[in-house]
Amino acid sequence: MNDRLKNLLLSVAAAATALSASAHAEQTPVDTVVHVDRIQVTAIKQGLDLRSSPVASTVLGSRTLGRTRTSALKEVSELVPNFFVPDYGSRMTSSIYVRGLGARIDQPAMGMNVDNVPLMNKNNYDFELVDAERIEVLRGPQSTLYGRNTMGGVVNVYTLSPLAWQGTRFGAEYGSGRTMRLRASTYHKLRDGLGIAAAAWYVRSDGFFDNLATGERCDWERLGGGRLKIQWRGKRGLRIENTAAFSSLTQGGYPYAYAGDPIADQNGQTLVRPGEIRYNDPSSYDRTNFSDGFTLRYDAGRFSLSSITSYQYSDDRMILDQDFLPLSYFTLRQTLREHTFTEDLVLRSRGDRAYRWLFGAFGFYKHGRMEAPVLFKRDGIDRLILANANAHDPEYDYAWRDETLPLDSRFRMPDAGAALYHESEFRTGGWHFTAGIRVDWERAVLHYENSTTARYTKTRRADGAAYDLEFLLDEGGRLEQSFTEVLPEFSVRYAFDAGNDLYLSAAKGYKAGGFNTQMFSDVLQQKMMKRMGFGTEYDIDRVVSYKPERSWNYELGGRFTAARGALRGDFALFWIECRDQQLTVFPEGTTTGRMMTNAGRTRSLGAELSVQASPWRRLDLDLAYGYTHAVFRRFDDGRHDFRGKRIPYAPEHTASLRASWSIPTGLKWLGDLVLTAGARGAGRIWWDEENTLMQPFYVLLDATIRIEHDRYSLDLWGRNLAGERYDTFRFVSMGNAFLQRGRPRTFGITLNINISHKTDKP
Repeated sequence: MNDRLKNLLLSVAAAATALSASAHAEQTPVDTVVHVDRIQVTAIKQGLDLRSSPVASTVLGSRTLGRTRTSALKEVSELVPNFFVPDYGSRMTSSIYVRGLGARIDQPAMGMNVDNVPLMNKNNYDFELVDAERIEVLRGPQSTLYGRNTMGGVVNVYTLSPLAWQGTRFGAEYGSGRTMRLRASTYHKLRDGLGIAAAAWYVRSDGFFDNLATGERCDWERLGGGRLKIQWRGKRGLRIENTAAFSSLTQGGYPYAYAGDPIADQNGQTLVRPGEIRYNDPSSYDRTNFSDGFTLRYDAGRFSLSSITSYQYSDDRMILDQDFLPLSYFTLRQTLREHTFTEDLVLRSRGDRAYRWLFGAFGFYKHGRMEAPVLFKRDGIDRLILANANAHDPEYDYAWRDETLPLDSRFRMPDAGAALYHESEFRTGGWHFTAGIRVDWERAVLHYENSTTARYTKTRRADGAAYDLEFLLDEGGRLEQSFTEVLPEFSVRYAFDAGNDLYLSAAKGYKAGGFNTQMFSDVLQQKMMKRMGFGTEYDIDRVVSYKPERSWNYELGGRFTAARGALRGDFALFWIECRDQQLTVFPEGTTTGRMMTNAGRTRSLGAELSVQASPWRRLDLDLAYGYTHAVFRRFDDGRHDFRGKRIPYAPEHTASLRASWSIPTGLKWLGDLVLTAGARGAGRIWWDEENTLMQPFYVLLDATIRIEHDRYSLDLWGRNLAGERYDTFRFVSMGNAFLQRGRPRTFGITLNINISHKTDKP
């Protein structure tokens, strides 16, 4: 284990021992215990008190989110054990890795809900968290209640209610990279039981990494959006909530630096050196989102009935210099327009009864249209097509008659799914027994059309006879997959008292299968070269379709409280057996795409620990540590046997330690001086299935000086203060290695103003 990690854990252990001995400490509220106003329409499935549920969970309340200036989900990374959200340089690639599970593309391993509405496209996970009241991170399969793509867990985000607080908020931030954040929101109670809230935000950044080929920053972004929330609570148990949100994002390309030997041109002039970001074609990502979630809830004496209906629209476009070199190989322009409708009906019992139950029905329909043309340019034509043709056919010289070669791909993707689910809980004394089951059905369909025109000349070397050839490839087809899964869960929990318990659980997880749309350009390229007389064609079903991923998660965990509530924590031990785990791979050779494949079997086991402590009235300590040992048990791709190798992308260790000390200034108008210091770390991270590339464990140091008042706060902050150099991603494409550096040392200032319209504190 890395020496820095050892030192960190030894320091934490010593601190925890001292804290547990501080039984005289005065009890203070802990941020993870969130007291939610009864008039909010929230927590429909899980309930509000996650500490009394048999699930490993972390709750980040408004105080923690404010002091850590959490503006996006990736800033929660490492604050939660075994929860890792790397910054891959694009809000499109918003991957989450938890307990060794996760994927860079396509289906997520962790679901996300905002005010109970599920986000059905992982590309939309990276958004601005404006006025988030709390974030719940539930780890381990949540498939019984939430279904597909929640085998790693669920993230629930709840925004502030206009019935809980009335007033106006402003926020402004400026930091390194000429990064600026502006937000404004207002909350009003129009009459008893009726509230309305509106929020708007704008983010801009010039970025941190230079593209030496263009002389400009490549990771800049511009983001704006707004949200309108209406809540109504009737006097007879009827509640209505509607939240509409809109956002528009324009973002620069991907800061991928070359990591191989220097590349020179035909004259010996160096084109790119190791560590340089130097690609010549434009790269960018644009996204427009609109969503509307309508929640209707009726609370009767013995039960509650809820309906959660949503419509989600996403329109995104990715432009990519796909070779990431100062050469004209090929570019990709991918556009996707997607409409999604969801409906979730939940009927659950109410009251403090020995037997509690829940029944639910869920359905969705998603329709997407995608265009993903790859444009081969001169270097790509010469080196990837003509070089192969000339090498395989010594009788002729091949020459291309056009400067470019377009490989057009168009897709239509209508998907639909439905589920029925149930959960029962029986309590007797301190024992709690829970069992649940879900039947989940889904159909995924892909209609595809591919076309290209090849225009080339064959010149016979023996006599110089030339032949101009031309042919058109235009084909289409339909692929379909259907999945039906039965997802059971079982748990037993024993509560010693209100703050101490143990639980044991077993649950099945499931992640849907799908299609590798980015591989169609390679399919078309291989078919074209086969038509020219060399190479082999791909089997479309084998390279395009991938199967569902399934797992069983076994978990032993518990919570503890000591020193009259000044020390609180939870722990978990887990064992995950996974079949057909989905992995993102870059095919060998000179192919242009990336694809999802299925590993045979994998195993992940590990441990998690979270501790919150208040040894003195104004000192708060937070510790989170996770360990994961995730390996292939059976995975042979026909070229390599990866048995016993570590699963790539998911870190072995995640750790964080944060201390906040509040110092009263004695001035009522000034408030408290809050000093916060923290360390976050992750690693080791393997970048390939063979485990030849690895990022060691690294630590990022953060600190904040904060003036905190009921009506305002002012932060002076710094992140990665030691200037740690680390990689967030490494990969090999077309035989060339690339990496992405983590963000450098950054500083900034943040001002928040809260103008309350009533005497209650915000």
